Amino acid sequence: MATKAGFRAQVKAKLAAMTTAERADQSALITEKLIKHPKFMCSKRISIYLSMPEEPSTWEILSSALRVGKACFVPRYASNRTHMDMLRVTSMEDVLGLPRTKWNIQQPAMVETDREDALQTGGLDLVLVPGLAFDSHGNRLGRGKGYYDTFLHRCRIPLPGALQTSSTESLGPYTIGLAFLEMLYPSVPVHEHDVIINEIISP
Repeated sequence: MATKAGFRAQVKAKLAAMTTAERADQSALITEKLIKHPKFMCSKRISIYLSMPEEPSTWEILSSALRVGKACFVPRYASNRTHMDMLRVTSMEDVLGLPRTKWNIQQPAMVETDREDALQTGGLDLVLVPGLAFDSHGNRLGRGKGYYDTFLHRCRIPLPGALQTSSTESLGPYTIGLAFLEMLYPSVPVHEHDVIINEIISP
């Protein structure tokens, strides 16, 4: 099997060949499946990443979750280390007003200290996990920074003094990867520290 770097290059080339219409059509089907999923419907606290153009869109998922009153949290990535927090957003207007990083990703500003932190205030029931490629065993190939693997390991460690109200506090949250058909492979290269995803949703 190719190295992670080589595999990433292959996947990125495949995704770059997709048309805008193909991405939109597949994203709509993924969104429809996700918002009808029992785990999504019963989860009260959800982490939703803000998708980039080459990823399945999460914007309608986020809008739907906010509309029905779920507590929604989005990533804030630290640029100098593999640390990521999930911070609460309260409306689509709130989300659209978030600043952009040097990677052109919207996220809460590093200087913001008043947003609710998911792991400090009850944990998460569901985490939507981005990735470049997935296989049927739940293996995921990310972008190489390790943000989600590190964060999901943290989800399983109770923080001193933190509230623990999530129904999955001992095992960590349920994880779902969202994937275009072009992101699905029989197997992907992984390392022992990589976290297995519970389920993959594709068109």
